[in-house]
Amino acid sequence: MKVLMLNGSPRKNGNTALALHEMEKVFLAEGIECEIVEVGSKEIRGCMACGGCFATGKCVFDDLVNQVAEKLDECDGLVVGSPVYYAAPNATLLALLDRLFYSSQTDKTMKVGAAVVAARRGGLTASFDVLNKYFTISGMPVASGQYWNGIHGARPGDGEGDAEGLQMMRTLARNMAFLMKSIALGKETYGLPEKEPRVGTNFIR
Repeated sequence: MKVLMLNGSPRKNGNTALALHEMEKVFLAEGIECEIVEVGSKEIRGCMACGGCFATGKCVFDDLVNQVAEKLDECDGLVVGSPVYYAAPNATLLALLDRLFYSSQTDKTMKVGAAVVAARRGGLTASFDVLNKYFTISGMPVASGQYWNGIHGARPGDGEGDAEGLQMMRTLARNMAFLMKSIALGKETYGLPEKEPRVGTNFIR
């Protein structure tokens, strides 16, 4: 099994990375392969709603977004980590997620998703909610932990002092590992849930 982890912080060794690495230790102990992709330091433009992905199955801007889409296709789970900027996730990460989830033809059904956020003080739950919406629109079960998945720290490494935050990451990783393994067993026995043809309605009279 494999988990793809996205670090939405421009600081490769900041507190977001610290949280992801705490989860990585648990995944490796559970026999689950991990790959961390650095997102926050990249130049990633936003979606311009051109519709080109409808024809090609990938984003017309051939950058990290399409590379991540290929990696996601091979994974059983996705962890998205971000620092908090003005009570929201990093804009670079959101640009990638918008284009990734809109343009990718990867069937994300039953791939397990988890979001983690890092902040000096506030905005954690608001950012957490934004990230979870990418999973819930895509048929992805959301892994939960023992609290809302956040870690506190202002300077790189400060999160090491947040004992509860680090425990939250370990608990989340264990729960996510269990959920991925359970879904794999369920798929062997029952397959994936039946999908109806998509119905789209507009609220325009």
